[in-house]
Amino acid sequence: MNMRFIIPVLLTVLSPVFAAERVLPIGLKGPGADYESEVPEGFQRLALGDAPPDFNLIGVDDKFHTLSEYKGGKILMVVFLSNHCPYSHAQEARMIPLINKLKPMGLKVVAIQPNTPLPEYATGLAYSKYNDTFEEMKLYAKENKFTFDYLYDGDTQETSKAFGALATPHVYLFDENLKLRYAGRFDDGRFEEAESVTNHATRDALDAMMAGKPVAVPFTKPYGCSVKWTTPDEKAMAGYKSKWKHEPITMGTIDAAGVAALAKNPTQKLRLFNVWSSTGINSVEKLGEFSALAQRLDRRDFEVITISLDTAAGQETALKHLQDAHVGMPTRIKESIEKEGRATNNFRYSGKMAADVAKALDPKWPGAPLPHTVLIAPGGEVLWRYTGAGFDPVPLRRLILDRLGVMFENDGRYTEAKKGSSKAK
Repeated sequence: MNMRFIIPVLLTVLSPVFAAERVLPIGLKGPGADYESEVPEGFQRLALGDAPPDFNLIGVDDKFHTLSEYKGGKILMVVFLSNHCPYSHAQEARMIPLINKLKPMGLKVVAIQPNTPLPEYATGLAYSKYNDTFEEMKLYAKENKFTFDYLYDGDTQETSKAFGALATPHVYLFDENLKLRYAGRFDDGRFEEAESVTNHATRDALDAMMAGKPVAVPFTKPYGCSVKWTTPDEKAMAGYKSKWKHEPITMGTIDAAGVAALAKNPTQKLRLFNVWSSTGINSVEKLGEFSALAQRLDRRDFEVITISLDTAAGQETALKHLQDAHVGMPTRIKESIEKEGRATNNFRYSGKMAADVAKALDPKWPGAPLPHTVLIAPGGEVLWRYTGAGFDPVPLRRLILDRLGVMFENDGRYTEAKKGSSKAK
């Protein structure tokens, strides 16, 4: 017998036995960023059939939770979510009703927040009332009526690395024996509207598992915001603010009529006015918060307008304070500013009476003390006002995001383009 022919045949037959190949989610295609380009040391991927890594994480109920609490169901869903991500916001609008529907049928769910909180001025927070801090997770879960535990992993991120979480949302489905049967996106919807979805990956996987069938597509590329890993390079975060793309910080002059025209706000933007003076320490110290808010929302229909009550002799000092605090005007709104006939959002009041500024901007303010802050909606409606430097910026931020919205707006073009792309494939 010719062994040259027998050995290759035997190796072909026996290779699956020797290989014991693990099916891993590598090289997945789909919409979204390259989430794997910045994974940290210690990051691993779960293979099909793997058990979920154990964990001991604190939840929004201030109690620690372990994997053992979530055993005993027909299916276990471990889903990585975040407070700040607009993809999460949109997909949760479909995810939470689906979870509530399937929980009586044996679905157990635990959500984990994997992110290190971003700096307050980060543009990644442009669509969120909340950062990814533990305390803000409590507010987010309550506001969105979570019916499942929401756990925090933002400090060590060890659990997120052990699961191989790449984005929020990122879904993992385990069967009754705690074997991984699906991992990937919830769906491919960027918007709240169900009509924007063309691929219901998690729903399809759940349907198959509930019916006792294998999942047809066990791995998909997640679709959301990349996990914000802790960076060892603190200078990267420290330098983020100075790299903000704003127009050169300049200061013009404005009279009472000009203030009144700005306050009428005939635009589609929310306008936050700050009346201040470089002679007041409270006014100067508060500038950094306005800078952070302007930077955070520089993608949105929002602008900060400052009006200094300094004299002409004090204008140079006032401008220096604005520049030091990076109270800039986003480059993206330059065109709209020019259409309004101005070149800056920072002004020195050229009149003599602060009462005239008050009358033009906010008659409910007597003109003192400083600073005075007013949020004005399109059409001139005053939404919020505060006199003094002691206001908490968090409620103001929530009010602004309530008006602007926390999800991407769907004008139909993105959905139609995606449908056309799908047909082309």
